[in-house]
Amino acid sequence: MNKNLIIAWIVLFFAWFIGSFVVHGVLLHSDYLQLTSLFRAEQDQQKYFPLMILAHLILSGAFVWIYVRGVEAKPWLAQGVRFGVAVALLTIVPTYIIYFVVQPMPGGLVIKQIIFDGILMVILGAIVAWMYRDTAAAKV
Repeated sequence: MNKNLIIAWIVLFFAWFIGSFVVHGVLLHSDYLQLTSLFRAEQDQQKYFPLMILAHLILSGAFVWIYVRGVEAKPWLAQGVRFGVAVALLTIVPTYIIYFVVQPMPGGLVIKQIIFDGILMVILGAIVAWMYRDTAAAKV
């Protein structure tokens, strides 16, 4: 692993963790409170919090690693947005649709989850692309 990948991984971890908190802990918090039979109580969630950190470490590392393997000599912002959209279409959209099929999730909540997490993926794609903008330019 090189230094740039480690730095990008750390930056993306914090950006993703904060972004997920904004999406799920702030924007969707009241929606989740309505679904007491589907989710753990907030008190119960706290004992599993280290797993949330581990999950975000894995997600951010994989996100950066995949981006770095495919970075092209193209404008960084457009490339980052495309990557974020691709990741959202590969993960966010189908995951929430599947949850909707197997759990009694309100349709409106699923739409909000897809939109908010989709926007987050695009932002994360732009962040990692910005961090690797010199790599793409060097390939020209």
